[in-house]
Amino acid sequence: MKGLAVMMLIAVFNKANADMYLQNPRGSNNRLDEAKRERNNGNRLFDSQNNNRGGYNVGSLYYYSGSNLQIEWTNQHSCGDQNNHCEIILQYMCGDWIRDGTTTSTIPDNPANCNNYDCNRDTRFGMQENYDYYIDCKLRQRNEGLFTADQNLKGDTARFTRQNPQGTRRGYECPEERDYYPYWHPDPWKDIAVLTNDPSRCEYYQSESFNVKSRYACVVPKAFIRANLNTRNNDAAIPTNQVDCENIVYPEDDPDGERGVWKRFPAHGIAAPICRENHWSRDNHLGNGINGQTNTFNWTVPEIQHERCAMRIRYNISTGEYEGWNDTDARYNAAGNNQASQLNIGERFGLNEQQADDRGYVFENNPEVEIFNDAGGNTDFQLRLAINTAQYGRTFQDRSHTFAIRQPPEDLEGVEIHNVNVRGKRGNIVQVYPATEYDFTPNNLQVEPGAYVHFQWTGSNTNPTNNDGQGLQGTDRSNVVPLTEQVYPEGSDLYYQPYSKFGHFGNNIPMHLDNASFLGFSRTDLENLAVLGNRQFRGEMSELDDAGTYFDLGPRKVTSTGHYQYMCTRNNNFSNRSQKGRIISRDEAIIYKSIGTTGGSVATTHSSIRFDAGDLNQLYDIRLEEWTPEVGEKIVQSYGREVNVGKHYESNFINLGPVGNLTKNGRTFSMQINLNDDSYDVLSVYYSDDDFRTWNEVDAELQNDKVTFEAQKGGVYIVRGNPNIGLIVGCVIAALVFVLLIVGSVMYFRKNPDKWAGIRASCSASAKSVDGRV
Repeated sequence: MKGLAVMMLIAVFNKANADMYLQNPRGSNNRLDEAKRERNNGNRLFDSQNNNRGGYNVGSLYYYSGSNLQIEWTNQHSCGDQNNHCEIILQYMCGDWIRDGTTTSTIPDNPANCNNYDCNRDTRFGMQENYDYYIDCKLRQRNEGLFTADQNLKGDTARFTRQNPQGTRRGYECPEERDYYPYWHPDPWKDIAVLTNDPSRCEYYQSESFNVKSRYACVVPKAFIRANLNTRNNDAAIPTNQVDCENIVYPEDDPDGERGVWKRFPAHGIAAPICRENHWSRDNHLGNGINGQTNTFNWTVPEIQHERCAMRIRYNISTGEYEGWNDTDARYNAAGNNQASQLNIGERFGLNEQQADDRGYVFENNPEVEIFNDAGGNTDFQLRLAINTAQYGRTFQDRSHTFAIRQPPEDLEGVEIHNVNVRGKRGNIVQVYPATEYDFTPNNLQVEPGAYVHFQWTGSNTNPTNNDGQGLQGTDRSNVVPLTEQVYPEGSDLYYQPYSKFGHFGNNIPMHLDNASFLGFSRTDLENLAVLGNRQFRGEMSELDDAGTYFDLGPRKVTSTGHYQYMCTRNNNFSNRSQKGRIISRDEAIIYKSIGTTGGSVATTHSSIRFDAGDLNQLYDIRLEEWTPEVGEKIVQSYGREVNVGKHYESNFINLGPVGNLTKNGRTFSMQINLNDDSYDVLSVYYSDDDFRTWNEVDAELQNDKVTFEAQKGGVYIVRGNPNIGLIVGCVIAALVFVLLIVGSVMYFRKNPDKWAGIRASCSASAKSVDGRV
């Protein structure tokens, strides 16, 4: 008898413990206002595949169109490395039907269970996709070309997928659309960005996005839908091709009956999504990225106006063994179903098809593999692998609560607005996980004077009453007060060290408001930030107990420069750690942008850089900043160095980071630097990438008031002028010739006085002639 050794290998996709969580805007994870750590209903709005502990209680904010909003998330199974394939898709949707609801029950799919027989308008239930969207999905034929492995799908409509073989309903989400991107039918979600391990697919993702590409679908008579809802179980009624669609007649065999219409649904008509590489994140960690900060995407809020919007983040992953784009060719067996094992594992180990089947090297649930085989073909023992084919690859997601997008007031149109919000909730790290403890987001912000900062946040009254924290149990509140000076000295904010030397945000004691200087804000604004004065009228405010959950200062103009640290006085105890933030305001522009192999551009007032597709060898967080000649001189001198090339500054210093070689295979990227003043000097471009020890000349071309050139490295660039020696020599020679002519003339007329007398007489006659004409 064969021995059987059972080894349960912990597969990262076998069970979801904590996978994708939206931290800002506040992700719901299907939570509403539950006063406990677990959510009540994981099927309320959508299929997250996440742990019940995730999500924030409901709280709505608004954002001005055109403002900068930092999207933050945590994902468990890594991205940006070779351990698995990963795509993160960011989307938003606005519509009058979108709502958070007032109950944690799942919205019914039978109108008889909704008020006035209308589930779309029954405000008790939360809703994002609407009823009609789901019913179309429920009756529409699924894509039978999709790989299903050995999963036994219980129906043939779009609600049944390899990841959802039972057709379980979550709100009005369509499971097929949820699991696959880009989707081939119309849907209400608009794409923001696709972040991928494989940027070679970016052109495909962008061209196939519903932002830019129309979709076709079958529109059938409403009476046909009602009839099939009553008679069909899990069988498809709505076809996905034009011929079958247009053959639908209802009532059947009635020449005058309504027919199916193969209809074109126009694209959303907005720009294709941004597509680039993912930032790196660690396996099985659900924490920060490689730079010690939460992975983020800076979203410019679209130029629309709507009071009901939602955002979602999807996280599609598969193990390194599973090539979803190449290994699954969707072949069918005699029954017309996907065969169980089209992922050819055996071939990778030198086994033919029969050997792979005999020894268990097939893609199926919990295979038992024979890793040893003696010459006689007898197997000593088998190992069982913990594989669930529904979870290779797999899609997780989170969605925000509702928020509004509003047009800014007329006096703020066209200005730069930075949103500063609060993320996290009451409790220590164990109590709030997989959410976070309190923090500001972004907690490091760089602005220029003239920009606006919009402080706004929301809390909750329904946190678990035994969670750690200050103030009234079960509540979370926040405020902002300026901090006193830092204990540790600040590192240089101008050259490669934008933050304090030791990462220190300042003392734990707030600054006295009589002496406070904070971004140039007024005393009234500082009072409102500290005691929520524009939203609060008296009450117990020492720990903000009587304050409301919501606070909005509105956008405020930054009018001063400096480093400004701030804190929340309530949430700064040992259990909740340090709710602090920093805003650096400076005259010199700093632009940050993530650019990878797909290319992109970045610009400041006096410079611009363009990376064509293929120029960069990986994803970089590009930093572009300017220093005036005076500031640049001080920075160079602080390193004990000098700019020892050229004589005059013809441009600002342009600091491009990260430092060092950025391109691959000898490629270059394009740079342009504007000149400060017109100059007759000979111009030269120099760069330094070794803390100003050496300056290297770059070949450049002068075009009117700018220079353009090709570069390969990050570092500091400057245009310097040298006197034009040829011009100077020419002028000196001309002056000498002029002097010689004068001296020669004087000597000649001295020797020939009669000639001089004749010239004087001629000039006198000419003068009289002119006088006469006047």
